[in-house]
Amino acid sequence: MLSPSILPHRAQVEHLVRRALYERLGRRPPREALAPNPLVVNVSARHGHLTPQAVETLFGQGRTLTPIKWLYQKGQYAAQESVTLIGPRSRVISNLRILGPCRDLNQVELALTDAIALGFEVPIRQSGSIAGTPGCMLMGPNGFLELPEGVIRAAPHVHMSPDDAAFYGVKPGDYLRLRVGGPCGTTFDRLLVRVHADFRLEVHIDTDEGNACALQSDTPVELLK
Repeated sequence: MLSPSILPHRAQVEHLVRRALYERLGRRPPREALAPNPLVVNVSARHGHLTPQAVETLFGQGRTLTPIKWLYQKGQYAAQESVTLIGPRSRVISNLRILGPCRDLNQVELALTDAIALGFEVPIRQSGSIAGTPGCMLMGPNGFLELPEGVIRAAPHVHMSPDDAAFYGVKPGDYLRLRVGGPCGTTFDRLLVRVHADFRLEVHIDTDEGNACALQSDTPVELLK
């Protein structure tokens, strides 16, 4: 099993170096350099979250999730395990990646084009808000699991620590705007704010949204009130 890296993320190192350079040169830093943490924007591809019981149903008695790639948020990872999602009229998506660790509810997050291909009408929801959403069938190597609800399109959102929230002047449940530069520059006007002491400053958008703004690792991004 992989172990979480104890080294700082590249974005955090670059943020500290940039701030030090402005101080060394005696120049006034831009606002983003004054932020307590660097802003990272990542595209979240379709994936699933499972309870421990669902993992055993799909993968076998006593099975747990196996990390293969640690994500930017502390303790979060892409698991080795994946499932086949069966939607309306038996349309399927193979190799739907499961993210860990396990949660207390089962949830599938799709982009709009995924939902259309499967025949779903999927609402935009905050993660965990699954009441009244469509269900689906999941197939793993050990069995099937029918979800009566839980298929959503995740609302664009930003994870932030209390220090980040204070800097941007927001609280949980507020909305910020995300300005994306580059050749397909655009602005997302309803970026849901989620705050927790363990969160790193990170925006999640889905694959449709990332493709629409041609997001790359060097694309300039900015959070706005």
